[in-house]
Amino acid sequence: MTLTTERPTTATEAPAKAKKVRRERPYRRRGGSDFTKPTLTGLILRYALLVGILALVIGPFLWQLSTSFKGPQEDLYSFPPKLIPEDPTFGNYSTVTDIVPVYRYALHSLLVSLGSVVTNVVLSVIGGYALACMRFRGKFIALGILLSTMLLPGEVTVTSNLLTINALGLGNTLWGVFLPGAIAAMNVLLIATACRMIPKEVLDAATVDGATTWQRIRHIVWPNVRGMASVVAIFTFIGQWDDYLWPLMVLTEPDNYTLTVGMAYLNSNFSPDPRLVAAGTMVALIPIVVMFSITQRYFFKGVQDGAVKG
Repeated sequence: MTLTTERPTTATEAPAKAKKVRRERPYRRRGGSDFTKPTLTGLILRYALLVGILALVIGPFLWQLSTSFKGPQEDLYSFPPKLIPEDPTFGNYSTVTDIVPVYRYALHSLLVSLGSVVTNVVLSVIGGYALACMRFRGKFIALGILLSTMLLPGEVTVTSNLLTINALGLGNTLWGVFLPGAIAAMNVLLIATACRMIPKEVLDAATVDGATTWQRIRHIVWPNVRGMASVVAIFTFIGQWDDYLWPLMVLTEPDNYTLTVGMAYLNSNFSPDPRLVAAGTMVALIPIVVMFSITQRYFFKGVQDGAVKG
């Protein structure tokens, strides 16, 4: 009696035997029942709308970037605009650093921005926890004061802040630029909203187990609000880095200027070249791009973390 065995399928024969999986269409056909997908016309309109919005958002940025690399002989205002320079050059960037001490001004802006990020995150977590998770007399009065400060535009309090900073002897210093932005009412309310998502039973159980307030903040509150804290950090950094009016009022000596105030020289009569203004704008934009690139994972995903972590 002879035994017969099947020849094993080789690697080249396996794809031939496998069934071809059809790629699912991103739209539904006419008369289809899957209403979760748009029709072909609706899909085309959606992409057309997205392309239009994308052009409006990044169009000015691309034009500024292109202008910063254009030479002195190129026409900047031709229509349609030419985004690719005919004779690209890095001379505009070197000229900017010759006119303005960019690196020193950037260091000043970085110190103010990072200091504001640290104080806003720490104080917002503490204040948000107190408003959302603690009981104390005058809680609603404090909440009302925070909300009322948000109704006033920042320009209303500029004069009082300037008088206070000068009275403290912090005029013409980076401390004077930093102090009014050390904490913002909006950031406290954002963290308080995130703290309200923490189950009260978990905090009560930690209290019964003997956890102190700082231990509850560190081991329960912080893991659940760090997504919102990353949002606070990003917007605080961008706001302080781009701030122009307040540093302009506080700082009187060019040696203490921040980057936004220093870049105003490029728009003055001393240097009216739009190419230099565009190059200075790109230099000022680099730290924001780096900051967002580092924290974007927490920015998009961290806010949605709802699980309680111990």
